[in-house]
Amino acid sequence: MSSGDVKHDYHLVSASPWPLIGSLAVLTLAVGGVTYMKGLFGLEKGTWWLMAIGFAMVAYVMIGWWREVAKEGALGDHTPVVSIGLRYGMILFIVSEVMFFVAWFWGFFEFSIFAHARVGDTWDATNPLYADALSRFKDWPPVGVETFDPFHLPLINTLVLLLSGTTVTWAHHALQQNDRSGAKLALVLTVLLGMGFTALQVIEYSHAGFTFDGTLYGSAFFMATGFHGAHVVIGTIFLAICLMRLIMGGMTAQKHLGFEFAAWYWHFVDVVWLFLFAFVYVAPYLIFEGGK
Repeated sequence: MSSGDVKHDYHLVSASPWPLIGSLAVLTLAVGGVTYMKGLFGLEKGTWWLMAIGFAMVAYVMIGWWREVAKEGALGDHTPVVSIGLRYGMILFIVSEVMFFVAWFWGFFEFSIFAHARVGDTWDATNPLYADALSRFKDWPPVGVETFDPFHLPLINTLVLLLSGTTVTWAHHALQQNDRSGAKLALVLTVLLGMGFTALQVIEYSHAGFTFDGTLYGSAFFMATGFHGAHVVIGTIFLAICLMRLIMGGMTAQKHLGFEFAAWYWHFVDVVWLFLFAFVYVAPYLIFEGGK
């Protein structure tokens, strides 16, 4: 309903099928993921089609639901009060993402700082099932692991991501000043830089001297940096959609919540990478490898 038809500042959402469809999509994706990894309901391990259907359903729900939210904003349903609620929702989402990465940092610090404790008296190092594995964790990174030189590709990626943070800020300020051409140019650069970061990380992974399942260092490294890389891809898609909306005439200097949220998300991705670069790349290289 239009904001002119009501006597209050709140948006009373009409009945929507998206919550139900979204729940079914996530359920399908979860069951498909378990089936792919372990096998389920008579389907063999490695069966991928159910998970693919789940991904397609989730993508369909995201596109359809967010399209309706964008239409609501165009119709005037996003009053100042509603906009504040949407901002709170995005802030809480980013806070939940912060805690998500706190878990991976916690795991990495646990393995690195307390690596020696894992081969102490509380562990049965004489058990043949554990002796070999435990002996590999006496040093951090484990013996045989060759860490990345953070001042090569990781440093380039850091500069690329920091530069993308400046271009997305440029785009935001340009849109606020109703400079749509400047906003489009800055967004194009941001999307290209995001894609460049992802390409460089793929190249970096291809030169890794360790694997995900070989050591605790490898699993902690790839989980932390891999999930960050996934967030970069999501953020790049987020910004690309904002660029498409801008090119098609959507968003104005006064109303551009979608782009504002995309910029917040991108800055969050930037900050997480700075912590990853400092503590996952630089610290192990300088402290444990002696800068070699």
